[in-house]
Amino acid sequence: MSRIGRLPISLPKGVTCTFSEAEHKVTVKGPKGELKQTIDSDFKVTLEESTVTVQRPTEQKRHKAMHGLYRALIANMVEGVSQGYKTQLEVIGVGYKAVAQGNVLDLSLGYSHSVILAVPSELKLQAVQEKGQNPMIILEGIDKQLIGQVAAKIKSLRPVEPYKGKGIRYVGEYVRRKAGKAAAK
Repeated sequence: MSRIGRLPISLPKGVTCTFSEAEHKVTVKGPKGELKQTIDSDFKVTLEESTVTVQRPTEQKRHKAMHGLYRALIANMVEGVSQGYKTQLEVIGVGYKAVAQGNVLDLSLGYSHSVILAVPSELKLQAVQEKGQNPMIILEGIDKQLIGQVAAKIKSLRPVEPYKGKGIRYVGEYVRRKAGKAAAK
């Protein structure tokens, strides 16, 4: 059995989970919002007092692979609607700027033009610039997948280069640096 898949998911106070067998859809509601996830029709989700478990029908390789996935997706939904998720990105480089106006992010990343990116309305966007610090982009929301996807898109606009370390990175991310041509002598 999948070690992750067989673990029960405990529901905190204020969080409810429902499973529609007709549509094969799991709905999780909490104080921060509501999330839905469609799962494979072979799988069964059982709800007891304050725990949720995912059961697979057979020992097929496909079912084993999906068992842990669906359990992790439901656990992420429960954590999202109860606590929420937050991702911070750091913009490093001389003249690089980030400005948030509503859910539109305006980035100056050393290109001849500024890059404008619309962030989905489900996420809360902030751009913080403190004196003497690098600009920070903060994404908050309840959907872990959506936050990760948007953060990866922002990061891809100016990937970190290994020589000077300029670009967009997660806060606390380690970037392996290269010595450059001075080390060749």
